[in-house]
Amino acid sequence: MPNKNLMAGSASMMVLGLIYREDMYGYQITEELKKRSDETFNIKAGTLYPILHSLEKSGYVTSYEKVFSGKLRKYYSITDEGAKEYDRQKSEWTDFFKAVSKVLN
Repeated sequence: MPNKNLMAGSASMMVLGLIYREDMYGYQITEELKKRSDETFNIKAGTLYPILHSLEKSGYVTSYEKVFSGKLRKYYSITDEGAKEYDRQKSEWTDFFKAVSKVLN
């Protein structure tokens, strides 16, 4: 299980990355994050929704409601600014990872 401090620093980037690929609703985000990380990242609703609200407040995502299988769900969609922010964070994280790897290897 990863250090919670490492997770906290990259959680919004990972959420943006998932929404970058397709619009998603909250539970779908948690399940996709868990699946793509081989269950390493098991983010709870109490952690996810503040991240989504912060991203929405920053203008990086928007939300809309849609009925799916008879249930009303709130979907999140990345904005153009959110896509730019995701690319920026991903690049920054990649550079950091490369530098740490050089030190450790």
